[in-house]
Amino acid sequence: MLYEEEPAYFEPLIESEPLIKRQQINIVPNDSTTIGYTEIRDTIINDIPIRMYIPHHAEMSLQIGRMNRQDTTIVYAAQAADVRADNGGIVGAFVLKGVPKAWGLSKKGYCASIDGKVTVGVADNSPLFEQATERGGYFFRQYPLVDNGTPIFNEPKGKAIRRGICDMDGVIFMVETLAKESFNDFAQALADMGTDNAIYLVGSTAYGWAVDREGIAHEFGYDDCYAGRRRMPKNTSYIVWRRK
Repeated sequence: MLYEEEPAYFEPLIESEPLIKRQQINIVPNDSTTIGYTEIRDTIINDIPIRMYIPHHAEMSLQIGRMNRQDTTIVYAAQAADVRADNGGIVGAFVLKGVPKAWGLSKKGYCASIDGKVTVGVADNSPLFEQATERGGYFFRQYPLVDNGTPIFNEPKGKAIRRGICDMDGVIFMVETLAKESFNDFAQALADMGTDNAIYLVGSTAYGWAVDREGIAHEFGYDDCYAGRRRMPKNTSYIVWRRK
């Protein structure tokens, strides 16, 4: 079966400013607590400033609809799948706690959380969609960024804040550029950083937050929906890490 490219909302295009390159960091977590939190690290790769969000003692799931900012179990939340511009549906295959919500295959990147194990990869077809459905798990698709260490280049042009979820040596973490970057520069930076596999998360001004070891919430994007400045599409989805 052939799938047509699904029209989706795209992010604002803003030029970025170059920064000085720094030595990349070591991904090995430095963890000394059993309380769930997100470790936040900054580095610069290929003149691109990157912030890393590494969850500790937390489990990944997905959610559709507005997040509860008062939920103290959440240590990281960010928008996951794109929303179709024509009918407001979710772009790409999506499974929510074992229930399929969308079946599209226009984006080859995928992320699954099944029985507490998170997998990030790139494939036309993945058995993890069926496994997530059968075992009450989670699955979504997004643009592929890195496939087995090789950067994948995508069609959307221009520059914006970019976000993604990565697998490096078995460590799953999220990233965000601190300047506006192109898709292709972002993918190349993640590959040069040493990422094995990575896919995109909604970037630009999309709202989210991370909770550090001290319990401080670090917000990113703009909370326009809560401020009443725009209406959030009902199928807006989030990748969520909660304390175990």
